[in-house]
Amino acid sequence: MFNRVFVEEECFDSPQVHQLREKFSSIEFKKIDRIDHYFGRVKKPYLQKRDGLNLYIGQKRGELIKLAPPAYGLSGEPHFYYVHAYNCIYECEYCYLQGHFDSPDLVWFINHEEVIQAMSDKLQDFSQEKVWFHAGEFSDSLALSHLTKELPLYHNFFKHHPQALWELRTKSVNIKEILKLSPLPNMYISFSLSPQKESQEIDLLTPRTSHRLKAMQELVAKGFHIAVHLDPIIHSDDFVEKYQVLISQMKEHFPLEKVAYLSLGVVRFTKDVYHQVQKNYPESRMHAQEFIKGLDGKVRYPRPMRLWMLQKIKQLCLDQGMIEKQIYLCME
Repeated sequence: MFNRVFVEEECFDSPQVHQLREKFSSIEFKKIDRIDHYFGRVKKPYLQKRDGLNLYIGQKRGELIKLAPPAYGLSGEPHFYYVHAYNCIYECEYCYLQGHFDSPDLVWFINHEEVIQAMSDKLQDFSQEKVWFHAGEFSDSLALSHLTKELPLYHNFFKHHPQALWELRTKSVNIKEILKLSPLPNMYISFSLSPQKESQEIDLLTPRTSHRLKAMQELVAKGFHIAVHLDPIIHSDDFVEKYQVLISQMKEHFPLEKVAYLSLGVVRFTKDVYHQVQKNYPESRMHAQEFIKGLDGKVRYPRPMRLWMLQKIKQLCLDQGMIEKQIYLCME
């Protein structure tokens, strides 16, 4: 699974690393002083991930939780995200990680107790409000959770802090670690979904949409809260019909009133990420429509086109029985 594993010396004898050394006994584990002295120091092409990845394990330093950008989640409550890892085993053609780091190698942080303490401290600043904490900003929150094993620690924190709301963002169907936990009223597992054709052509290496829907169905049956991100929506001549099928498939697998919230977002890039996308995927059908650079620096469809697309998909959701307060527009 990994070519080599590099571990910060102070973490080398930790229980997490011990378990991994037993599981991957044939792989070399090498001690290093600090991750940031090695990871990304030599630029590594994003698509080199196809030939295998190195893994770095250590401590997250600096800011442990960060304020999320506007329109990141449901409005009216503060949103923060915490970083448990860098990079992803999947290969989505639009992924912003290909322009964010200088290496596709994986990084896992294991100082979760410090992150949890930072969450506890942050709650003191919002004593009268619900506060969101999101996982999955720089890595899928579930794809490798059977190896990282951090979910029970966070689950215990959120169990005892009902003021805090926990979102795990994923494209994975790896829910076995979730199913070992009890459902919480403040815990949400949110799935990014695309029509099946887009998932196969653009969301490379990810589980099929039908498999994600089955995972969601199982979570609902076990009493867990689910949410949906229809993001990024990519234009095609028949995108409305494709999303009509997808939303109908959702309804076949679980009642849509069980969706705690649903976000809608149109494909978008920073300038640097867009250049990487053009370089890495020159034949992608994402390039079929014209993108423009806006005043905010983002590269995306013109605003009238975006709003028209979002309204079309939103209306499909409403027509299937969802209500306005379940739906929000992401990053608009």
